[in-house]
Amino acid sequence: MIYPEFLKKNSTIGISAPSAGVGKKLDDFDASLSYLRAHSWKIRETESVRLNDVRGGDAPARGRELTSLFADPEVDFVLSAAGGDFLFECLPYVNWKVLKDHPKWLMGASDPTSLLYTLTTRYDIATLYGMNAGSFDAEPGTKYMEDALKIMQGRLIRQRSGKMYASKATFMDDYAGFDTPTVWLSNKKSIKESGRCIGGCIDVLKDLIGTKYDGTKAFLKRYRDDGIIWYFDNFAMSAENFYRTLLQMKYTGWFESTKAVIIGRVLFQSSETGMTYEDAVNMVFADIPYVFNADVGHTVPSFTMINGAVINLEYRNAKGSIAFELK
Repeated sequence: MIYPEFLKKNSTIGISAPSAGVGKKLDDFDASLSYLRAHSWKIRETESVRLNDVRGGDAPARGRELTSLFADPEVDFVLSAAGGDFLFECLPYVNWKVLKDHPKWLMGASDPTSLLYTLTTRYDIATLYGMNAGSFDAEPGTKYMEDALKIMQGRLIRQRSGKMYASKATFMDDYAGFDTPTVWLSNKKSIKESGRCIGGCIDVLKDLIGTKYDGTKAFLKRYRDDGIIWYFDNFAMSAENFYRTLLQMKYTGWFESTKAVIIGRVLFQSSETGMTYEDAVNMVFADIPYVFNADVGHTVPSFTMINGAVINLEYRNAKGSIAFELK
């Protein structure tokens, strides 16, 4: 596994918009960048970042702009501007050879999953899931955000579940802060497992299955001696769609050598038949240790995950923690 250089003092963060542009929330975006600059880092944006566009520009331009940040020797770290819905269509326009030949940390959350997952599973370059460039204005100074900044600098602290979480996402109009007690669920009384970490937003991962951007089987083969710990961030899949997608992954062989699974809280919940998300998880992972309602995904606090690294998961008494090793 290739681990790129972490951020240092005066490093340059390159930002592109492979998913949506940030034109609808420029004040919030600039506040987020100010927070990053306050940590001594310089910012370099590509042309399409500030477009008011759910696509962040046309697909070829988005692919070229992302690639340009990896080719630029003055850029040290790459952040996706925001999440969205249409990153998948720009994957053919990314020059993957340039990304492979100039490894840098690529960080994003939600829709950028397809970039992160492809880079890690196909090219053995570790990636970071947890924050987009426009997300650092939401809860500045909170522990989960400070933890993210520490990890971006290579300080691999243990991240622990919070006492409370926000039932609404920070981008929602009715966001009310940390309003709900955190309770992790599991099929085990306690878990203490380590394995190679991989995952992302499952709403996005489902579209990768079986495509040329899906490097899962080769990744699992390379790291089967370590075992695998999956994590899934469910944005808005219904319980039934979530269940079927997990079954598809299982039938495709994705859960071979799996030692544990971490499932985050579901932001937008729904069910057509009365099935619950816990029903789905229990049916698919009856024989695999899992935690559910974990601090992963679209509700905060949320952990920063390192795709490709070894993750050490601990769970007991409805709480949990993770720590990473760069092996």
